[in-house]
Amino acid sequence: MMFEQKRIFISGGTGSWGQELTKQLLKQNPEHVIIYSRCEENQVNMQREFADDRLNFVIGDVRDKEALYDAMYGVDYVFHAAALKHVPICENQVSEAIKTNIDGTRNIIDCSIKHKVKKFINISTDKVVDPANLYGLTKSIAEKLTIQANCQTKDTDFIITRTGNVLGSNGSIVPYVIDQIITKNEVKITDKNMVRFFLTLNQAIELLFFAIENGRGGEIFVRDIPAFYVLDLIELLIENYGDKNTKIEISGIREGEKVNESLISEYEVKSMAAADYNLVPEYFKILPQLKTGRNYGLINGTKYDRIISEDRIESKEILKQLLKEGGLI
Repeated sequence: MMFEQKRIFISGGTGSWGQELTKQLLKQNPEHVIIYSRCEENQVNMQREFADDRLNFVIGDVRDKEALYDAMYGVDYVFHAAALKHVPICENQVSEAIKTNIDGTRNIIDCSIKHKVKKFINISTDKVVDPANLYGLTKSIAEKLTIQANCQTKDTDFIITRTGNVLGSNGSIVPYVIDQIITKNEVKITDKNMVRFFLTLNQAIELLFFAIENGRGGEIFVRDIPAFYVLDLIELLIENYGDKNTKIEISGIREGEKVNESLISEYEVKSMAAADYNLVPEYFKILPQLKTGRNYGLINGTKYDRIISEDRIESKEILKQLLKEGGLI
């Protein structure tokens, strides 16, 4: 097992990603897992729920480089999940988004280099592709910082995973819609034609493990995932949590929102390759344009298309199955 008796660090470790990742890591018998986050209440609740001596809870902020350096001593693997993720908050509090998503990423990269961490995974988002909002821009810069870090050291491999919307994660659309149905019996949607990529939390963690096992440094790993109408998602949740009187209100697209998203840009297609020819669904990797000094193996000459949400739209029944798999309905 890859993580047996290894020391692992998770920034933003009390979030949905961090908690599910921790569950999966503990199955591989690590020496210890450091859960690093700035919310005391979340840390206390997670500590009580897991009740595992292999977990080490550290209160801290990725903005605090000195605290990060101390907490990361002796670490083998780093999963970087800490970020400000809400589009409207990032739009309205620009400096805060920059401090966490850009400066925080730079801090944790620098500490990883100094501690000679084996592998570093930056958890990214489809919002970085042709970004229309500050959140996407900050995460795009965080990706660039992660790729460039491979040019600074050969001791640490810096790798990126990029996903769509994780169903049921903290602060995401599913818990928000359920809360709106239960408390107001009304749900707002910005545009009825809005399409988003969705995957379960377990599928997202599978991508993380695949990337850390197969990445050599500098790649962006992407999973080809289905897309769905947000309206279909809301209607399915109303079926389970609402009634015939539950209303849907169209409020209009917010600043920084797009109707469709993409997992891979037109520019990145030129550097796109299959990550494993035997995997279904397919995993892809985007190779860096920078000269990182890594050997990425044989790359075939197959040409790939962009992964755009409007080209990946699946049925309401498939979305219903995903929601069931995620334990959300």
